[in-house]
Amino acid sequence: MNTMTYRGYTASVEFDERDDIFIGSIFGTRDMITFHADTVAGLKREFRSSVDDYLAYCEEKGISPDKPASGKIMLRVSPEIHAASLIAAKAAGISLNQWAAQVLRAAATV
Repeated sequence: MNTMTYRGYTASVEFDERDDIFIGSIFGTRDMITFHADTVAGLKREFRSSVDDYLAYCEEKGISPDKPASGKIMLRVSPEIHAASLIAAKAAGISLNQWAAQVLRAAATV
């Protein structure tokens, strides 16, 4: 999957062969925010414009824009994984939270 990021928002990008255009869709908002263009430069411009328009709309309406991520994760794992994670964090000399953040960062990095 191809993605691009602007002001903390990430969008997926696909190419529509039938219409010969790029189509983008922004993740992490309750509202469906899409955009399209027939060139890469145009797609980047439309993506930035869509994010800016969304934030301006939220400000105008006095509502908080959806944030792509809050930084808080509720995670449920088996007791065995929990115990093994606690041991790995202790062995690394860091908290479970710090250890999990490192593991998630490493796994999410492409």
